[in-house]
Amino acid sequence: MDGLAKTSHSSTSGAAPDFRGNESSLVSALKTLLFFTVLMVTVPIGLYFASKAYIFEGTMKMSNSDSYFYAAIVAVLAVHIVLALFVYVAWNEGPPKSKGKHD
Repeated sequence: MDGLAKTSHSSTSGAAPDFRGNESSLVSALKTLLFFTVLMVTVPIGLYFASKAYIFEGTMKMSNSDSYFYAAIVAVLAVHIVLALFVYVAWNEGPPKSKGKHD
């Protein structure tokens, strides 16, 4: 019984992959993700309420129901802009690729 326990224990304790070389890129990717997560939550909500109160109801003197509609459009546009910025940053993140000739 002890021999069986030793063999099953030793088979699971194989060499773990070494991720230390990629740690800085992982931290950078997580920081980018966290930054854009915060932007995705705050920017559309902030623009919704700010545009509703100050632009549509304050400056343009729209009714309450009209200002809801147009403020929602502003918030949806903000979501799309933040998503496009995230895709752009994520696409360009990582080690620079050489533009030289590959053999």
